[in-house]
Amino acid sequence: MSEQLRLMAVHAHPDDESSKGAATMAKYVAEGVDVMVATCTGGERGSILNPKLQGDPWIEENIHEVRAKEMAAAREILGVKQSWLGFVDSGLPEGDPLPPLPDGCFALQPLEKAAEPLVRLIRAFRPQVITTYDENGGYPHPDHIMTHKITIAAWEAAGDPEAYPEAGEPWQPQKLYYNHGFTMGRIRALDAAMKERGLESPYMEWIERWEKAGREERPISTHIPCADFFEVRDRALIAHATQIDPEGPWFRIPMELQKEVWPTEDYELARSLVDTSLPEDDLFAGVRETAVVG
Repeated sequence: MSEQLRLMAVHAHPDDESSKGAATMAKYVAEGVDVMVATCTGGERGSILNPKLQGDPWIEENIHEVRAKEMAAAREILGVKQSWLGFVDSGLPEGDPLPPLPDGCFALQPLEKAAEPLVRLIRAFRPQVITTYDENGGYPHPDHIMTHKITIAAWEAAGDPEAYPEAGEPWQPQKLYYNHGFTMGRIRALDAAMKERGLESPYMEWIERWEKAGREERPISTHIPCADFFEVRDRALIAHATQIDPEGPWFRIPMELQKEVWPTEDYELARSLVDTSLPEDDLFAGVRETAVVG
């Protein structure tokens, strides 16, 4: 029996879905794929990064509600479904030594408990493909690292009838990917293209910092052509008004240059139960043979 194609993207906070893989999701939505975003926390401890909104006491006092409304707007722009897993933002600790994480936050939850709502959602939505972060969280935010952990745990448990028996009928996803929005290859290519055109690159400090730290590139297996949806991605990101400065460095790369130089979003295939040939240009490679769109 053929199945509807379904994609689930597991993210730590509202806005992560719009900065990591958003054009890919919009592309698949346009093709008739059912797409679900699982948002682990409400982003309650996130800083207000848009300078135009900083210092607004109402926003500061109602940040949970504000971020939920931003998520609703972004969800509408992307055309995706979305579900809150219900955990509390851990915040990004700063200092040396780092302060302890707040009691009750997402990153301090027991793994077995934290994975349960994601197992429940996977079994209800029945995705063949799941995307999330690598073991470093993409960057070492405690919520991103915890998102990786619960996604791996849920991947392993969702199809096991003996695991979480009260969380719905078992369902085994077929492929798991780590999303990589800021690969060294992409950043270097965009940096070079900006300099060739006599434009100021926003990436010079990034590259210098990565080189100093000896950062290694992740193995990219899958490049999704989605340049036609970069504008949708940006509109969704701007909908998270507290988290993005529309005049900031994120938007300094001309759109046509982005489409020309790096027209894909990139992924690392972490788990697969189907045969596929690398490199891929489709998250559903090896899955489409037994599924239908629409």
